[in-house]
Amino acid sequence: MLYFVATPIGNLADTSFRAVETLKNCDIILCEDTRTSKTFLNHYGIEKTLISFHKFNYKEMTPKVIDMLKSGKNLCLISDAGTPCISDPGSELIEALNENNLKYSIVPGACAFLNAFCLSGFSATFTFVGFLPDNKKAKKELVAKLQDNPFTLIFYSAPHNLVEDIKFLHTTFGDREACTVRELTKLHEEIEYFNLHDGYPKEPKGEYVLIIAGNKQDITELNNLSVLDHFEYYVNLGISSNDAIKKVAHDMGVAKNIIYKQIVELKKK
Repeated sequence: MLYFVATPIGNLADTSFRAVETLKNCDIILCEDTRTSKTFLNHYGIEKTLISFHKFNYKEMTPKVIDMLKSGKNLCLISDAGTPCISDPGSELIEALNENNLKYSIVPGACAFLNAFCLSGFSATFTFVGFLPDNKKAKKELVAKLQDNPFTLIFYSAPHNLVEDIKFLHTTFGDREACTVRELTKLHEEIEYFNLHDGYPKEPKGEYVLIIAGNKQDITELNNLSVLDHFEYYVNLGISSNDAIKKVAHDMGVAKNIIYKQIVELKKK
């Protein structure tokens, strides 16, 4: 049997009796970073064999995990913090477990994005996105699909990426209300509100949950405007002229060079 066990996202006391009991009774614990996990496990006097299982080695390790389970071992999988299978390779492991008819379950607990959303005060419904892709093309394609989403958007962002992530999202979304939550359940827990146009107002420290208001503008309403007014609507949100042209073209379902020519002609009048 394999158990996906949620671990604290900050305060080590934020775990359940069942989680501790399950970890104490298993044979092996799979974890992202053995050093990080030992802090939590030592706090509760849990001494088990630890095996690394993360996004860089899961393809190699998954067959070994399957073999251990088939041999009768009881395993637990934990992430560095929070609930497994969110922004880590847990879903790929579940696919392999199902293919091999192996049992698994979850021991629920803390989840960073859900707690951050609750603290933000932003409205439901929400869309959880996670970390933006490192690949620039993949990142542009993903964000383009999200620009018309009316739901609150939730991202994860590392401190060294936060400022650039916000700038990048602003170029596509325009100016929107945003909120960051960091150091959840820790002594220096912090919630910061700002607009995408202004950017994050502090020096980034720690891991962030970034929450952004959804698209509140009705595309039908925008398409009822003249092409020039439609274009200027986006420019007034702080979007560059080139990106504004792309957004008008996207809204209207036409090629951007057509929109560009129309705007040039209208500005001549």
